[in-house]
Amino acid sequence: MDNMIRLASALQQDSIVDGPGMRCVLWTQGCPHHCPGCHNPQTHALDGGMTVSVDEIIAQMKNMKLQSGITFSGGEPFLQAKALVHVAKAAKQLHWTLWAYSGFTFEEILEHEDMREFLSYLDILVDGKFREEEKDYRLRFKGSRNQRIIDVPSSLAQHKIILSAYDDGNQNLD
Repeated sequence: MDNMIRLASALQQDSIVDGPGMRCVLWTQGCPHHCPGCHNPQTHALDGGMTVSVDEIIAQMKNMKLQSGITFSGGEPFLQAKALVHVAKAAKQLHWTLWAYSGFTFEEILEHEDMREFLSYLDILVDGKFREEEKDYRLRFKGSRNQRIIDVPSSLAQHKIILSAYDDGNQNLD
């Protein structure tokens, strides 16, 4: 078992902006995309942050009382897909919803077995690199218009991209 995960910071509790409901956020360390204008450039270095055991993260999750979901962000969570599968399984046992943000597209993720397995546990994937020229603060749950909010179970079952209701073309807040 891949028992260690490189994180940018400690497991965050009580987020209301990284998906619906009260969520915890796992900020992974390391990102190959280096998107201009990224709001987390400190997470780019592959050797930065800290290493934490999967077991420690799962123990913290089990002690959380108000959370309804977990969001995997970063950095690029799919670089650590093997280890994150174990966290995802534990989150499913807690009946949480699972979201992930990735600079990789859904199609790119499907090309890699480890990434595909982690993807299979997700409810929602916000995919695509952040593009500063498409940034719009009115967007809900994503940073730039090119990104998609994908219903993962439906997309995998139907073998095509199915956008989530969170990305129905009415994601502007005003």
